Amino acid sequence: MTAQILDGRAQSAAILDRVQREVAEFVAAHGRVPVLATVLVGDDPASHTYVRMKANRCAKVGMQSRRLDLDASISTETLVERIRELSADPEVDGILLQHPVPDHIDERAAFEAIAPAKDVDGVTRTSFAMMAFDEGGFHSATPGGIMALLDAYEIPLAGRHAVVVGRSPILGKPVGMLLLARNATVTYCHSRTTDLADHVARADVVVAAVGRPALIRGEWIKPGAAVVDAGYADNSGDVEYEPAAERASYITPVPGGVGPMTIAVLIDQTMRAAQAREAARTGRPRRTGVATGTR
Repeated sequence: MTAQILDGRAQSAAILDRVQREVAEFVAAHGRVPVLATVLVGDDPASHTYVRMKANRCAKVGMQSRRLDLDASISTETLVERIRELSADPEVDGILLQHPVPDHIDERAAFEAIAPAKDVDGVTRTSFAMMAFDEGGFHSATPGGIMALLDAYEIPLAGRHAVVVGRSPILGKPVGMLLLARNATVTYCHSRTTDLADHVARADVVVAAVGRPALIRGEWIKPGAAVVDAGYADNSGDVEYEPAAERASYITPVPGGVGPMTIAVLIDQTMRAAQAREAARTGRPRRTGVATGTR
């Protein structure tokens, strides 16, 4: 068995093509361009690269990206104040705080300064709660991208056993909740899980979200399982790719799998946020939420 590639580049391109059409319709209807504000603290090269990629995708679909660069020495209080200013800015539709932030910053406090209606990266407690209770709102971007990718390839989830390796508040925890909402049986694993190999070996769907290269060995993968590798460190994923691909039915490459989907969901949710703001202004209901694939 050789796994079919879950092509995040192709699927994200389809989402962005749709959003580009929606942006053109939005501009024609409302006379303004949707705006995503990105906040970058410090000079981490990888973070600068990610923000630049997001700005490029915004430009591709016709959105405006407003970038706010802040010194690495900024205090939590000042960062929170700047984010609250963006939350109150009527010209801004969505806000992204590029993470991680410097160690002295209280990242959670900074996230919570984002107004839920502009939380297009799905990082606030409000967004998590709305997602967990299936009450709309915005999904965490990477988990939303994972679900959109699974949907694009029509991978069944109901009744399947999904193992999530990782428990971060913006990746592991929310993707488990999204899988649970789709009637999967979900097991969370993490740094203190004993017998990780045994848990992974029973999974119909494996989501790796740790950031430790080759943590999950290829021989652990159950034959026919779907493998989604959301880890990234040293240009490698969490899953030992080649041997895993010989056992899995579907697998994401690293890079080219989850990463492009994360950006596509961020852009799509910015479009949803802009539509929702105009709906609130005009009294016409419009949907909000995450990209749901290309079907």
